[in-house]
Amino acid sequence: MTDLCSTFNKRPNMTDRIKFIWDFHGPNAKPTAAHHVKHLGEFIAAKDYKNFLLGTETISPMHHIAFMVVEKDMVDNLRALLKPHRGQYYEEE
Repeated sequence: MTDLCSTFNKRPNMTDRIKFIWDFHGPNAKPTAAHHVKHLGEFIAAKDYKNFLLGTETISPMHHIAFMVVEKDMVDNLRALLKPHRGQYYEEE
């Protein structure tokens, strides 16, 4: 299940988007992922970025992820700053 903190505005011809993923494992994985999303939101607000998607997902009871979806043209800069564990192309459901 996805917990969305903010959503992309619907626009025609959106560029490719990448989902940055941070993995958290163990009994405290769920609150740790939620806390990480809080800091990602603060980062976005401080930089005054728009059109970002943030959230958490449960992979298993002991594996949760925090994620941030960004437009492809911002990937190189943000990857260096935020150091996600991994990434993948994002397709809207």
